[in-house]
Amino acid sequence: MPIKNEGWEMHVIRKAEQRRSGGRVKVRTVGTYQVFHDGVAQTGRHMKGMIAETRGPGANQPADNGKRVEPGRYPLATQDGENYVTFGFRDSESQFVRPQPGLELLSTGARTEILVHPGHDYLASVGCINPCTSLPNASEMIDFAPSRKRVIALIEDMKSFLGASFPTKNGKKIPRAFVVIDGEPPSS
Repeated sequence: MPIKNEGWEMHVIRKAEQRRSGGRVKVRTVGTYQVFHDGVAQTGRHMKGMIAETRGPGANQPADNGKRVEPGRYPLATQDGENYVTFGFRDSESQFVRPQPGLELLSTGARTEILVHPGHDYLASVGCINPCTSLPNASEMIDFAPSRKRVIALIEDMKSFLGASFPTKNGKKIPRAFVVIDGEPPSS
């Protein structure tokens, strides 16, 4: 599903699943992301990189299915939760200090609380999208501090691009802002 060249778009292209053993087998999906403003690729810091998600295949039904979301175009909202928010996140690079920065994907079927938020360790959550620097193989862990910086950069870039139309509170739909997910790599 290509981007529509309209508004703020974060294009995620899934590449592969990585499998790690060591006691319990862990599987994550890795891919790339690129931010676009009305179809123009952004070259600023953290406007492109890698992403980590949980295993596939993508499924938006039933709720709590333990899988990544389906490929598609998802409108965004400011996040209003206990652990992740768009406004009012804590100024800390500790993965244990809450709330952390995040954005919510809407129109995810039976799935709720599908977020773009910082990752850590091997994979931070089920169903969510964790921007990161590099995941060349299954042994590479997600470094929390750079992932957090990427999420904050995405939020700030979106605010700057959308200007006065960007909401001023958590829990509100963000006009003209989308995550577009392509690819359905084979599940292991």
